[in-house]
Amino acid sequence: MSDLVLILVAAVWGVAAGALLPRAVYRFAVPDEEPWREACPRGHPMGGRARGWVGRTPCEACAGAAGVPYGPRVLPLATVTGLLCAVLAAATGTRPELGVWLLLAPVGVLLAAVDLRVRRLPNPLTLPLAAAALVLLGLAALAPEHAGDWTTALLGSLALGVGYLVLHLINPGGMGLGDVKLALGAGAVLGWYGWPTLMLGTFAGFLLGALYGGVLVLARRADRKTAIPFGPFLIAGAFLGLLIGAYTA
Repeated sequence: MSDLVLILVAAVWGVAAGALLPRAVYRFAVPDEEPWREACPRGHPMGGRARGWVGRTPCEACAGAAGVPYGPRVLPLATVTGLLCAVLAAATGTRPELGVWLLLAPVGVLLAAVDLRVRRLPNPLTLPLAAAALVLLGLAALAPEHAGDWTTALLGSLALGVGYLVLHLINPGGMGLGDVKLALGAGAVLGWYGWPTLMLGTFAGFLLGALYGGVLVLARRADRKTAIPFGPFLIAGAFLGLLIGAYTA
């Protein structure tokens, strides 16, 4: 398979997977300790075509059989996921770990979208993401021509998880337990390509978060004590580190 065809296939996969995310984003995007959403904004129970966790969010009760969509729009989620998958394919090539990155990328987009809305990283996503990353990378390590190391992925997961746990214990208001659990998955994918990639991705996440916070302060939309969702920056940093690690492997 040529590089161009591989990138196109990955982009199509990303667009298709991203188009299925709006319903999950809507249902997961609730404040801490509240149950996942089961109704549209007007209170109509989710049913019919809106039942489940994947796809769009039409409410048939609001406007008959056609339904009225609510929640996040399909186009931004599909576009972002498609671009991420295409870039990952360009950097990784035909190595077996590409399959892992393409499966995990939509989950990362889902987590970032939820955290941006309500500053919450759902437990049903964070810990399974870490477990899935390690299992899938273990399978990739059995395939020929892989470019990473599963042992370092496991150690990276533990190291980053412990590091974030320490930060949470020092400042619970600035670093939530959701970030700690997400760090386990991020550490696994970054650790696959070695410790330098792990450190680079971790630093990139903190740098992006600091830049975002600085922009908010300069724009007078926040002060130094304002809490910001860190999950999207953790994910973005892991993505950047993964790209560089895959490209240089």
